[in-house]
Amino acid sequence: MPDEVSKVGVVGLGIMGRAYSQHLVNAGFQVTGFDVDETAIQAFAEIGGLPVGSAGEVIANSEVALVALPSMAALEASLGGVQGMVAAASPDSIICEMSTLSLSAKEQARDELASKGAHLLDCPVSGTGAQAAEGDLVIYASGDRASVDKARPVLDALGRKTTYVGEFGTGTKLKFVANLLVTIHNIAAGEALLLAERSGLDLEMVYEAIASGAGTSRMFEVRGPMMVADNYEPATMKQDIFMKDVELILQHARETNTPTPLLAASLPIYLASLAQGRGKQDTASVFATLRKLSDNISTDEEK
Repeated sequence: MPDEVSKVGVVGLGIMGRAYSQHLVNAGFQVTGFDVDETAIQAFAEIGGLPVGSAGEVIANSEVALVALPSMAALEASLGGVQGMVAAASPDSIICEMSTLSLSAKEQARDELASKGAHLLDCPVSGTGAQAAEGDLVIYASGDRASVDKARPVLDALGRKTTYVGEFGTGTKLKFVANLLVTIHNIAAGEALLLAERSGLDLEMVYEAIASGAGTSRMFEVRGPMMVADNYEPATMKQDIFMKDVELILQHARETNTPTPLLAASLPIYLASLAQGRGKQDTASVFATLRKLSDNISTDEEK
C-alpha cells in the first residue's frame, strides 16, 4: 500500500466512480464514498468501500478525494451546504475533479474550495467506462504540481498513465481535444462497419482485419465489438450523457474561434440516436442508428 496516502474518497459512484473505487480497494487504499443513488452505494459497499452520508464526509475522511459526477448541477450540489465539500474542506484537502465539465464550472469550484485553503485539481480522464474497469485510462492531471505529486499514487492506481499537463484547466482543454477525436472516430467506425455489412462481408472478420491494419482507431477497437454484436448495453458511455460532452466541445470551439466541420457533421447522427430512443445505450449504437437511417432511405426509394 502507498506510504504517504492511505485514505481516499470518491464522490460519485456511477460507471466511472465505481471503477475507480474498485481499483483503489484492490490497491489497498481505505476508500470512503458517497452517491445520491442508494443502488450505487450498495454496490460500492459490496466491493469493500466505506459508504458515508454526504460529499462533505468523504472530504473529511480522505487525504485525497476523487470527484466523478455527471453534470455541473451535481458538482454544485456536492460543493454547497453544511454537508458539502466546501464546508468540510481544510488546507490539507486535495480533491481531484475528474468529470467532463465546463472549464468555468471547474474554476468556480476551485475558487470556492480555495477559500478554505483546499487544493482542487483538474484531472479528467481519456477512456470509456469499459476502459476504466480494465484500468486502461489516461489521466490528464493539471493544477498545483505539489498536490498532483501527492495524489499521483492514487491516480496511478486508476489507469495506465498519469500525465501532468500544466496549470489548472489544461486537463479540461486537453479532454475537449480528445473527445473531439472520439466523437468523430466513433461515427467513422459505425460508418465503416455499415459499409462492410452492406458489401456482404462478415463483420467479425472485418473487425479482426481492420483492427490490425492502418485503418484502425482506438474507438474502432473499443466500440467495434459492440457494433459487430449489435449489443449496446450495459453502456460504457451513455448517448445522452455523451451529448453533454459534445456540447462542451462546441462551446469551447466557439470561444476559441475554432472551426470544427467534422464534429458538426457528426452531430446529426448522435441527435438521430436520441430520437430513436437510444439515450441510455452506449455511443456505439450509432452503428444501429446509421443502419436504420439507411433502411429508411432504401424504403423511400422503393416507394
